[in-house]
Amino acid sequence: MRDKSLNVSLLMGELKNDNFKMQGVMKKIKDISTKSNILALNSGIEAARAGEAGRGFAVVATEIKKFAEESLKASKESETLINSISAKANEIIAIRTVDMAFDTIDKIDRNLFERNCDVQAWATFDAVKNALLNPTMETKQVAEALLKNIFTIYEVYFDLFVVDLSGKIIVAAQNKNQVGINMADREWFKETVEKNTVHVTDMYHSNVVGGHTMGYSCPVHNDAGEVIGVFTTRFNWEYIYDIIDRVKIDEKSQLYVINKEGYVIASRNREGILQTKLNHLNAVKQVLSGKDSRGYTVENNQICAYCLTEGYNAYKGKGWSVILIESIV
Repeated sequence: MRDKSLNVSLLMGELKNDNFKMQGVMKKIKDISTKSNILALNSGIEAARAGEAGRGFAVVATEIKKFAEESLKASKESETLINSISAKANEIIAIRTVDMAFDTIDKIDRNLFERNCDVQAWATFDAVKNALLNPTMETKQVAEALLKNIFTIYEVYFDLFVVDLSGKIIVAAQNKNQVGINMADREWFKETVEKNTVHVTDMYHSNVVGGHTMGYSCPVHNDAGEVIGVFTTRFNWEYIYDIIDRVKIDEKSQLYVINKEGYVIASRNREGILQTKLNHLNAVKQVLSGKDSRGYTVENNQICAYCLTEGYNAYKGKGWSVILIESIV
């Protein structure tokens, strides 16, 4: 009995393999029919040469010819049916692949939405506010203990920082060598303070934390609602692969997350990150142009599904898309 946990992509892969084998069988039948037709033609010629003595053989040759013609006709009809099945199978694969692309970007969005909520919640903690309002050694130590505790519990962050209104880092969860460094010229800091709202960076490589990351920054307010500093986190991008690695696709399938410029920011094989652009694919051109947010193209004998981020609740997304590539039947 088939394991019910077997995923749809594997089933479709089996269908593709079976269909390919069936095409091979039909080719053999077609070859046999063609050879039978040639045999019947040669037999008819030989029967004609034999004259009266070959009449019986001529009847057999005629029947062989009829059999060959009927077999060839049936072969062509079967070929048409197989092609129709292939086309429908490809359409099913395409629809399923688009759904998987949507499911993947949706799960990524939900994960990043949680990071959005984290930074907003932590920016309200008294220990953070006190370190900004009264930046003594004691208040900073209390804030540092809090940040370290958060870092240990949540695990998905490279680091967490408290930054005062002048842009100087006053508390760090891990990289203490960053304390005292001024961030006033950084876009994330300026945007957070000027717009008084959460700012989310695109994915980038940080030399400070030593990996690919995203920065989430939230203004910290005093009791009067005035901005007194910024609480900012550095998300460990490796945790996005927990989502990507769970996508049930064939081993030969390709999965990419691209940013709004078409650069690969995550891939199933971990290659080409922030270096490779996929703009040569019609699927990528389609989604980046804004013509369609979800769909598929057929190119290079492959189905290229695409899905643009929709964001999730307060997290509006960064214009990223998932590209999922499957071979066709």
